Amino acid sequence: MKWLALLLGVGLSAQVVASDIINAKQLLTDMSSAIQERNFDASFVVVKGKGMEPYRWLHGKVDNSELEILSRQNGAGLEVVRVDNKVTYFEPQTQPYSIETDAIAGPIPEILFGEVGTLASSYDFVLGGKERIADRAAQLVRLVSKDEHKYNYWLWIDIQSALLLKAAYVTQQGEVLEQLQLTHISVTEQPAQPLVELSSKDFPMPLASLAQNDTAQKLQNNWRIGWLPDGFKLLKSDRHKLDLNNELADYFLFSDGLVEFSVFVQRPLSGQRASGALSSGATTIYVHNSGAFDVSVVGKIPTMTAKAIAESVTRPL
Repeated sequence: MKWLALLLGVGLSAQVVASDIINAKQLLTDMSSAIQERNFDASFVVVKGKGMEPYRWLHGKVDNSELEILSRQNGAGLEVVRVDNKVTYFEPQTQPYSIETDAIAGPIPEILFGEVGTLASSYDFVLGGKERIADRAAQLVRLVSKDEHKYNYWLWIDIQSALLLKAAYVTQQGEVLEQLQLTHISVTEQPAQPLVELSSKDFPMPLASLAQNDTAQKLQNNWRIGWLPDGFKLLKSDRHKLDLNNELADYFLFSDGLVEFSVFVQRPLSGQRASGALSSGATTIYVHNSGAFDVSVVGKIPTMTAKAIAESVTRPL
């Protein structure tokens, strides 16, 4: 009868695994819906090493419009507001500008506001344990990268409201590199007053969509990026001056849905410099000096991944 017990055990394990996958994915889907549908006022901090950035995050529905305000609480301040598919950025020493998009680009990956299931090709959805976060019961869901070229992403979801309470970038060895944690959240029936006022304000017209497809293709043809981690696709490409040194650089933005990284290619800067990496939290900056040009890769990816991308850039003859 041992074979029967073994067979039943294997079958039961398979059912448990399948159930975990379904439940973890459903929790992520519920979280995405809750973020889009609920009225809430939340405060959270992003912790990178010894650094910490506090934010306030308001979200709600007013007359069937989805409204959102994300503001950084330290320093000169940054505020981003969203009214349905228009996002307006208010940054120090810069004129406010709007773009057409349905999510704010900030410390929370945009995919968590949308079709989380699209990440299934690059990440496994795994249920973890239950914990208490910000004095609320939370369920851990781990997005486990299917290869070693990306970090894992862990999320703690409020069992009562399905809202996000905590998130962290974690190495394959389980080391937490960077985390975001809510310090306060209130879920209300009615939207917060700043959101109600937002609904009657005027904002700049969205910047015209850059007719960049042809331009991007031409720029892309000038450089060959020979290796990318699985699942990453080109989102954007252009040529612009860098704020850091006013140098002209070709710029490429890639994403797998959860994580983005940028590639900058420019002429070699004065003074011979060795290739190398810097890191802050989950963010890696890898600069590769090829001799004829410099390549910089910036993103929340492991150093070895950034190095492999940078060293794969060539100029076709």
